[in-house]
Amino acid sequence: MAGGIGSRFWPLSTADRPKQFIDILGIGKTLLQLTFERFNRIIPAENVYVVTSEKYKDLVMEQLPLLSESQVLLEPLRRNTAPCIAYATYKILSVCPTAKMVVSPSDHLILKEDLFLNEIEKGLQFAGEKEVLVTLGIQPSRPETGYGYIQVNEKMDYNLYDNLFKVKTFTEKPDREMAQVFVDTGEFFWNSGIFVWSALAIQKAFEKYLPDLNTIFENGKKLINTADECHFINKTYSECPNISIDYGVMEKADNVYVLTADFGWSDLGTWGSLYENHPLDKAGNAVSGSKVFLYETEGCIINLPEAKISVIQGLKDYIIVESGKVLLICKKDDEQQIRQFVADVMLSEEKKI
Repeated sequence: MAGGIGSRFWPLSTADRPKQFIDILGIGKTLLQLTFERFNRIIPAENVYVVTSEKYKDLVMEQLPLLSESQVLLEPLRRNTAPCIAYATYKILSVCPTAKMVVSPSDHLILKEDLFLNEIEKGLQFAGEKEVLVTLGIQPSRPETGYGYIQVNEKMDYNLYDNLFKVKTFTEKPDREMAQVFVDTGEFFWNSGIFVWSALAIQKAFEKYLPDLNTIFENGKKLINTADECHFINKTYSECPNISIDYGVMEKADNVYVLTADFGWSDLGTWGSLYENHPLDKAGNAVSGSKVFLYETEGCIINLPEAKISVIQGLKDYIIVESGKVLLICKKDDEQQIRQFVADVMLSEEKKI
């Protein structure tokens, strides 16, 4: 899934080039490329599909040259994750009715890839033998308020797996007090948003829990993988509800299981999460930019163009980012206001026009 706009990483991430298409870690590869390479270790390139906005088609083809155009599914409108997954499901079913699927965001960080892929393969085996919906739950390391949580029920007796549980509840982002309770109980795991199932199992779940959405794709399934596919998607996507797979299916289904693990996961959803996964200097600064001179500055996130000579003195716990014609300087603790900053800037620019 590569259709998000990454507004919380503004101004580095923009609507024209969101964070999944950016080398946000400063390692020479974008998050999309890292995600593809990770899965390509166990899944052949010809079996990979990218669902994204039609405006990002060229970016996907440029960054993933091993894919053909037919593997890039273009959404004319943003309709959240349930329609996105439904489109991919019907696309895959038209090619291979017995296929098993892994659904993953394109902009997450996985530090322990071997452990991660081992869990994916365990999930694929389970989903290949049972009609189940599997998600990956992350062992929480802190009372994080920015993630959803999965509460586990009894451990499942399956193939000697010691980390497979029936899901009891899904909970949206809690406040800090409730998040601390979740961590203290030991029954809750972060919801990674990564899923494993058979294409048939998720299609049946759509049919049962999101029948209107399923009907849209069921009525047009004969057009999938034909010359009329694009026209069908463009015509009917506006009829799709704007709903997440978690709310639309996972929270309602009774055949949901979770594989719990700790494989160095972060959704890289905020500048703060990037800071936690970025090398730090002696003063605790995460710096991207080779001509940055710091004096009495600590705990800052600094992302500046390579050619920009910058001198920063006397700041603590700030975000300092320059991209194009935009410079952002704000407190790390106030980064939740970035979306409002973006809205204010866009309104100001519209008034000028």
